[in-house]
Amino acid sequence: MAASSRFWGVASGMAAGALWGLVFLAPKVAPEASPMMLTAGRYLAYGLIAALLIAPRWRRVVAALDWRAWRALVWLSLAGNIVYFVFLVVGVHFAGVGASALIVGMVPVVVALWGLKDKDSPPLTRVAPPIVVAALAVGLIGWESLSQGSSGEHGGAQTLIGLACALAALLSWSAFAVGNSRWMVRLPAVTPHEWSLLTGVVTGGLALLLAVPAVLTMGQSSGEAWMRLIGVSLGVAVFASIIGNAFWNQASRLLPLTMLGQMIVSETLFAFLYGFLWEGRGPTVIEVIAMILMVVSVIWCVRAHRPAALAAAEGDH
Repeated sequence: MAASSRFWGVASGMAAGALWGLVFLAPKVAPEASPMMLTAGRYLAYGLIAALLIAPRWRRVVAALDWRAWRALVWLSLAGNIVYFVFLVVGVHFAGVGASALIVGMVPVVVALWGLKDKDSPPLTRVAPPIVVAALAVGLIGWESLSQGSSGEHGGAQTLIGLACALAALLSWSAFAVGNSRWMVRLPAVTPHEWSLLTGVVTGGLALLLAVPAVLTMGQSSGEAWMRLIGVSLGVAVFASIIGNAFWNQASRLLPLTMLGQMIVSETLFAFLYGFLWEGRGPTVIEVIAMILMVVSVIWCVRAHRPAALAAAEGDH
């Protein structure tokens, strides 16, 4: 691989992570908005933008889909967007940005564990060590959050709810990642970008159904609160969902799969950075250790999935 392609691939992956990390700040910027309202606002905006982008090729793309593909788009939109984001918002509210970001950042590890039954998966002995490291990282950040929560603005019980919701978000997005990958293989006539836009359109439709009950959760909110919600919804839709995904697609074209998987770590690290800047503090010792363990776990797990020939070839560079 040319050095320039590798450089721009890594830069694109980092840019995607930096934009995706902004999602974790959304509940902090618009604290008056309920998880349902934030989710409805974000995905209504994303669905509208996705519909505009896919409109010129809509007939051709839809012709390649059957009812099973549409059903898959519905459950993928729920798992990877609606359900995931609701759990994430609750997790950030109650457990904080750092804890939620670290737990959700374990997606590559959970996906690896999920795929152990696949015929081309590595043996358990190769993936067990990074999974143990991941569990240790989650345990540390959970203990730290509970220790702070018991004496902070939220009680220990609420912090525990936040950690549970972050874990639920992790499982929801992992289910999406596995299912989405398998469905894209089944539909070679639809490009990954087109499939992503279709998911956005379906998610927008689901968000429209969610919007009616979600508006009721806002109560007598001020005009300023509504403007913040609109700004956050548009900002996250444009920067995280549209531009962030575009950078990730660019990285996908320029980097081998083994390096691409490691780029996912950047989202968690940027989310940590944004959270510390928002809270006006630096990381604690436990948070630093947990972050290091998380990075080691993800990179170790991704490398454990390299085919032996690929690993040998990369070692020659």
